Amino acid sequence: MSEKTLKFNSKTVHGGQQPDKAYGAVMPPIYQTSTYAQSTPGGHQGFEYSRSANPTRTALENSLASIENGNYGLAFGSGLAAIDAVIKLLNPGDEVVSTNDIYGGSYRLFKQIFEKFGIGFHFIGMQEAGEIEKHINRNTKLIWVETPTNPMMNVIDVKAVSQLSKKYDLLLAVDNTFATPYLQTPLDLGADIVMHSATKYLGGHSDVVLGALVVKDKDLADKLYFIQNASGAVCGPMDSFLVLRGIKTLHVRMQRHCENGKAVADYLSKHPKIEKVYWPGFETHPNHAIAKSQMNDFGGMISFVPKGSNYEEAIKIVEKLDLFILAESLGGVESLAGHPASMTHASIPKNEREKNGVVDSLIRLSVGIEDASDLIADLEQAIG
Repeated sequence: MSEKTLKFNSKTVHGGQQPDKAYGAVMPPIYQTSTYAQSTPGGHQGFEYSRSANPTRTALENSLASIENGNYGLAFGSGLAAIDAVIKLLNPGDEVVSTNDIYGGSYRLFKQIFEKFGIGFHFIGMQEAGEIEKHINRNTKLIWVETPTNPMMNVIDVKAVSQLSKKYDLLLAVDNTFATPYLQTPLDLGADIVMHSATKYLGGHSDVVLGALVVKDKDLADKLYFIQNASGAVCGPMDSFLVLRGIKTLHVRMQRHCENGKAVADYLSKHPKIEKVYWPGFETHPNHAIAKSQMNDFGGMISFVPKGSNYEEAIKIVEKLDLFILAESLGGVESLAGHPASMTHASIPKNEREKNGVVDSLIRLSVGIEDASDLIADLEQAIG
């Protein structure tokens, strides 16, 4: 069958893959090598040095391209390394319009690393695409979008932002970490670049750190491949193998993440001690209609604020959780809880955090694939 005719569930297993040519191994072997024999200078079999390319990483990159409906995939040592490569497409004096409710690591990279080299960043709310246009000028070269956002679960209309980016001849990059291609494929909505912290749902088992980019355009891919090779922030073959293995079960895991996420969100929304619950699946959620139109489901990421809670009370709740593990990261088979203000978003100044809703009492959940009733029971005993 042609790969283009495969449905998503089949692409996760077979997309971009073929049995190993040496011995017919069904799973791509872990090519734990730094270099490759040449018959004459330049006479190699497609691989010469593993920073430039490695068969295991190539297998992963082909899979990434397939599941995101792209043509070219690139794998990096982390999600931040992947973002770093995108910003290196720019020059001093260029500007980026970015989501204001953004992962703290992305904010830190933008503000504390790249701003020093003369690249400007504007952090704005993008729930209304029209707001973006006010911040575009002759120096703007890139729009950076997270949707759903981290940690406020805001939903951004990728198609509308794409129309704007094309109007002004800008690149549009979408961080698709929270949704994964199981829920949305930004390239199909008009994005130029899709980014993943593959550490999260794509790997799915909290045992690897890896980043990814996927694009359709060859010229753009060539520029990114050059940066990937020249900067060298690549992932190793073992990490590539682990994420490739994770992708093969992405569809079945995401189905359970979504089911459990809905159950937990519904429970929290009815709890008398909870003031706010942020989850795109609620009809009352801002831009729920957009989420419904560009996503296949609503995911397993939830944030909430207990009533009358302050920093100390929020800390008490996350410390009392048992089945939910208090830890950084998200997207693993196990459920995790985090306190964004002191963990994932601590690098963002307090006034900036709170302006965007990341208050000291906000708690973020990554709902895993355990039994939903056990997860709810754990929240019940922790919240009281």
